[in-house]
Amino acid sequence: MRFDSLPSSVPPLFCLLTVVLIAAACSKPTTESPPPPIAEKIPEELEKHGQVRVDDYYWLKERENPEVIAYLEAENAYTEAMMKHTEPLQEKLFQEIVDRIKKDDASVPYQLGDYFYYQRYESGSEYPIYCRKKGSLEAEEEVVLDVNQLAEGHEFFSVRGLSASPDQNLIAYGTDTVGRRFYTLRFKNLATGEILADEIPDITGVNAWAEDNQTIFYVRQHPETLRWYRVYRHVLGTDPATDELIYEETDETYSTFVFKTKSKKYLMIASSQTLASEYRYLAADNPTGEFTVFQPRQRDHEYYVGHFDDHFYIRTNLEATNFRLVKTPETATEVANWQEVVPHRDDVLLQSFDLFNDYLVLSERSQGLNQLRVMSWDGSDDHYLDFGEPAYDADTFDNLRLDTEVLRYRYTSLTTPESVFDYNMRTREKTLLKEQEILGDFDRENYVTERLQVPARDGKQVPLSIVYRKGLAKDGSHPLLLYGYGSYGANIDPGFRSHRLSLLDRGFVFAIAHVRGSQTLGRPWYEDGKLFNKKNTFTDFIDAGEFLVAEGYTSKDKLFAEGRSAGGLLMGAVTVMRPDLWKGIIAGVPFVDVVTTMLEPDIPLTTSEYDEWGDPNDKEYFEYMLSYSPYDQTKSAAYPNLLVTTGLHDSQVQYWEPAKWVAKLRQVNTGENLVLLETNMEAGHGGATGRFKRHKETALNYAFMFDLAGISE
Repeated sequence: MRFDSLPSSVPPLFCLLTVVLIAAACSKPTTESPPPPIAEKIPEELEKHGQVRVDDYYWLKERENPEVIAYLEAENAYTEAMMKHTEPLQEKLFQEIVDRIKKDDASVPYQLGDYFYYQRYESGSEYPIYCRKKGSLEAEEEVVLDVNQLAEGHEFFSVRGLSASPDQNLIAYGTDTVGRRFYTLRFKNLATGEILADEIPDITGVNAWAEDNQTIFYVRQHPETLRWYRVYRHVLGTDPATDELIYEETDETYSTFVFKTKSKKYLMIASSQTLASEYRYLAADNPTGEFTVFQPRQRDHEYYVGHFDDHFYIRTNLEATNFRLVKTPETATEVANWQEVVPHRDDVLLQSFDLFNDYLVLSERSQGLNQLRVMSWDGSDDHYLDFGEPAYDADTFDNLRLDTEVLRYRYTSLTTPESVFDYNMRTREKTLLKEQEILGDFDRENYVTERLQVPARDGKQVPLSIVYRKGLAKDGSHPLLLYGYGSYGANIDPGFRSHRLSLLDRGFVFAIAHVRGSQTLGRPWYEDGKLFNKKNTFTDFIDAGEFLVAEGYTSKDKLFAEGRSAGGLLMGAVTVMRPDLWKGIIAGVPFVDVVTTMLEPDIPLTTSEYDEWGDPNDKEYFEYMLSYSPYDQTKSAAYPNLLVTTGLHDSQVQYWEPAKWVAKLRQVNTGENLVLLETNMEAGHGGATGRFKRHKETALNYAFMFDLAGISE
């Protein structure tokens, strides 16, 4: 173990045992609390553009080094020691959270051919059981896949790409037991229950069946960079080692995937990166044929393809910042043949579309909120669904049939549990099929949600979604958790989470800052929070925190912040930019070593993200990224309380980024606040699997904040 505070002659195992034993003896933080692990400094000089950066903790990226593992385990032991006195509270919170979850539950069935598919949970089970019924919902249940059986003996287990063959006699599914997102593709005969001998390891899990029920296309990722780059064709009953490589994406800034159109007529290979995309298509009943380029890629052109009748439909940003919808005949896919269906609008972002025989449904974003627009092909009807709340989330899903006038959509808000509706597009009749059941004494009338506008320092208005328990006194006395993300154009919409009730019922306010870098206010909102505009994401979040304090929702000594992944970058940035503003920060799997990572093309996600963050091989980008990269900007200061989490097998943000950041914080922190690192040694980017055990982390996060806020139960 590399500890500066211990003699170099002390054996590593002794050092680790010392930390663990001290930790076990500690029941609450006191003046006798154990000292934190101090990673040894081994300076590594990193030179670029004539500038030398010295990284004292570069060695922590040696995943196979036993001393790295010992250091992470020592950090876990230290976190356990410092949080030991909250263990009864953590257990109470965990039980409280899982007690709200219905133990015997099932999803709303959807129809695919002659079958109705759904998933259900049994009491005490962590994982779903995928089932179906033939002909009607009164028919006998057939178990398609019981994930609980598959997961036995595994601490981590994930299923991806579950798909039925066109005749629905077979299923394909991928399994991952590590968390690195390398899946093994397997096949099951649903008539006999037999698992076929075909087994394809180390794939992404994404797949698409041809119409012959024997051929399946799948995608492999690069073994080091994890970039999705090769599409293969497999014929059941043949040796996977002989599978034919159908397409290889050689541009390292692109990733590729495969899918089948809703019409079932075409197989599609999509290649995409931040600013551009390209599709190839092949008739699904001709799996040995050659894929044809739909429209050649060009810089700054993003497009997405669907199919209906004898036309392809394309969502495109060509001459349309917020995207527009066009169509083109199957026989003439080049852009010169594209015909306008829905024009571009400056104030409305076209997010996606659903195709039906008689209707077109658009998912749009206007004034920061999702809208669902129904349009009949004959032009006789064009209307929006009314949701009636100031802040909410709504989207379509499980609309697998063309021959229906019923649209299925999902609705939720900060006070409304997730609800599934069927909407008759002709009669406009809305039918609630299921609302997530929250066990216990939950009553939505006890909570208030608001949509506010935060004046940013440059004059922009940043949307803020907020929820709290009714009767809140806006006198600064309440603790508040502010959540944010702000990258890739991804939106954190105001949806319901039952575990959040444990915050609200203890007097917390919860808020989401819809900062730049998302597409909350359309595509320009995203463009204004990336590349050379990235700092807007961070200042928007800081301005939101200051606004909430000024308006009396909380005070600086009760203000908490949380974000994950790129949202963890946001947490790192606001930590170093305004350490005085926050009582505590939870940084989940944080991307905090921006420059070093983006200079290493062999690290996962680097080459495909130059257009999101910039390419630091360019001096201008290097200097700008360096000016906000949390690891590089962590200087001597008194930092807020920090709980930093990661996963050893994380495929998105490598574990060493948060580990290095915590090691550096220990070196330069002049304050007395907690700095904790918790590494899940059995999981990856998404944390623990299972519908219950994942909330162990939730309970730890909440206990961390409650303890700092003086809430003991």
